Amino acid sequence: MTGRTAEQRREIGDFVRALREKQKPADLGLAAGSRRRTPGLRREEVAQLCGLSVTWYTWLEQGRDMSLSPAALA
Repeated sequence: MTGRTAEQRREIGDFVRALREKQKPADLGLAAGSRRRTPGLRREEVAQLCGLSVTWYTWLEQGRDMSLSPAALA
């Protein structure tokens, strides 16, 4: 993510957010719960599934300038 323009970082953030919102918890073996305030998965759930901290995942969605390995992006 380092070296990318602010526009590129925002587009990546928008992309991963859109993917997160399209996922259904039940499709990934997670409990749907009765009180979901957001469509799709929660950031915490995605971070856990991806092996990232919630902070790193949140920063990725926010388009912050940070160092993230290609493996983490995959």
